[in-house]
Amino acid sequence: MKYLYQAGIIFLFTFLGEALTALIPLPIPAAIWGLMLLFAALCFKLIRVEQIRECAAFLTALLPALFVAPAVNLMDQARALLSSLPAVVTIVLVSTALTLLTAGRVTQALIKKGTKEEKHG
Repeated sequence: MKYLYQAGIIFLFTFLGEALTALIPLPIPAAIWGLMLLFAALCFKLIRVEQIRECAAFLTALLPALFVAPAVNLMDQARALLSSLPAVVTIVLVSTALTLLTAGRVTQALIKKGTKEEKHG
């Protein structure tokens, strides 16, 4: 029953994301809306991590299986992709560098914030 409750909470945010996509004319996928709403609910302590932990861990463990079909499709379309290879490689390298840079800066900021709170706390 606990897993059904946890899945229900996650599916509720998925449904809310779908509803926002239908209501708000922005090019933001429903999954992103749902994740933002779930994140906000966790930040504002409307729900606790313990309320979704096991189901979220299970879904996260399933993620690699979800990438098998797209990977097979990429291999099937390899000839078409080879003509765009320089652009794809450039985009991948730039986006990876930006992601690493952003993640590093955010991590450094959070660590600094944590050490300041420990000194003042």
